[in-house]
Amino acid sequence: MVMPPRGPRPPGGACCTSPTETGNERDWTSTFLRTSLRVSGGRSGPVAEHCRRPAAAQPPPSLAALPFFVFFHGGYWQSGSKDSSAFMVSPLTAQGVAVVVVSYDIAPKGTLDQMVDQVTQSIAFVQKRYPCNEGIYLCGHSAGAHLAAMMLLANWTKHGATPNLKGFFLVSGIYDLEPIMHIPENEALLMTLEDAQRNSPQRCLEVALTQPVDAACPVLVIVGQHDSPEYHRQSREFYQALRRGGWKASFEELDDVDHFEIIWNLTQKDYVLTQMILKTIFQES
Repeated sequence: MVMPPRGPRPPGGACCTSPTETGNERDWTSTFLRTSLRVSGGRSGPVAEHCRRPAAAQPPPSLAALPFFVFFHGGYWQSGSKDSSAFMVSPLTAQGVAVVVVSYDIAPKGTLDQMVDQVTQSIAFVQKRYPCNEGIYLCGHSAGAHLAAMMLLANWTKHGATPNLKGFFLVSGIYDLEPIMHIPENEALLMTLEDAQRNSPQRCLEVALTQPVDAACPVLVIVGQHDSPEYHRQSREFYQALRRGGWKASFEELDDVDHFEIIWNLTQKDYVLTQMILKTIFQES
């Protein structure tokens, strides 16, 4: 899959849209109202950019009391961007969900440790900015699922906010990083064994024995029928580790989709994963 070139932007940048902020469906990327949640890794901490909206748009509704769907893109931690990853927005905002698409400094500029920290800062910032939210739901695809999974183990105290996490959607993820050391994708990451172990959710979950903050928080581990055997293995083993650790985890294999279709199909409101996400957010059985 070819991603568009990634332009320079602050670490942890994000685009946030509310349910009534969509414009012409054929050109929605330029007609969304956008609130940039730009997170600085410096001493000044997270900062927010002013809201921008088209001149013809109506004043934005309050985002404070909405559920938030926060998405982390994939790309082996070295490609992709928030701008190319907002494809799932319309079906979710149409149902009353605010969507935040987060960017992070990909390799070789960013290290894995920095990416995890930037993602953590972004989530903490959303919580601080919208403290009355109706729940924050994290979703990641591939390498983004790895980053979302690392949030199960985050130390929120040092970030000054404990997010109102209500659900995780981990799609075709990578949870054991040691195999990545032996493939060409590690040339940009320059990942050592220590880096891999420190940033592997599978290992961290088993070693730290971290208990769920909220035992009712669902963690959906999802893989496509045509994902590679390694994605199937890692997804199954991470699900099993979650269950052993007391998390409310479930495992789903989606029929007739590969590693890319499984996430790109979120453009469709009737797609099985879109419906799983909405049912989880709105607690429908």
